[in-house]
Amino acid sequence: MTEQATTGTRWHLTGDWFDVCKCAIPCPCTFAQPPTYGDCEGVLVWHIKEGSFGDVRLDGLNVLMLGSFTGNPWAGTHTDPYAAVFFDERADERQRGALGAIFGGEAGGWPAQFGEMFHPEMRGMDFAPVHVEIDEDLATWRAEVPGRVTATAEALTGPTTPDGARVQVHNAPGSEVGPGQVATWGRATADRADAFGFTWERSGKSSKYFPFDWSGPD
Repeated sequence: MTEQATTGTRWHLTGDWFDVCKCAIPCPCTFAQPPTYGDCEGVLVWHIKEGSFGDVRLDGLNVLMLGSFTGNPWAGTHTDPYAAVFFDERADERQRGALGAIFGGEAGGWPAQFGEMFHPEMRGMDFAPVHVEIDEDLATWRAEVPGRVTATAEALTGPTTPDGARVQVHNAPGSEVGPGQVATWGRATADRADAFGFTWERSGKSSKYFPFDWSGPD
């Protein structure tokens, strides 16, 4: 990592996060419980609306991670944590260094806390096209790394959900983006991966969306 990335550089990111995973709806991980089937695997996606790392702007860039584990990370009882990361290929050299420092945990803040808890073995990293689309009304959200990952979902609804209303959880015990954000629940319409040893294809399982607001190095 560059010297800039390891000397306490101030940074701030706000944006959108979502996942699609193997768990039944709703994913118990967000409630700090063990995953539905004892193990979980899925896609995690970040879209940076506005971001800075020192004087490096990160607005509009995307990050996508594949991950898997067994057990409950929130209880510190999980095993076999693995991950691989795709960074937005549009990032220039300084932006790539900043993204690596933030999402790798070296720059502090929530990603460092989450990484220390999850402590995955990294299977790989690549710079690639990472396409992300999120409806303003959160009706659907989707991401793709062409030929390698597809993650799409629609907002959860049902017979007693008012038209256009979203199913949400406040004060989630296991918020993947950190405390203080509201989860909006969805149903995965596509969840496919074929990269870095992660291979699956399914639909109809859990998805949720969170906004995120991070800063560091504190």
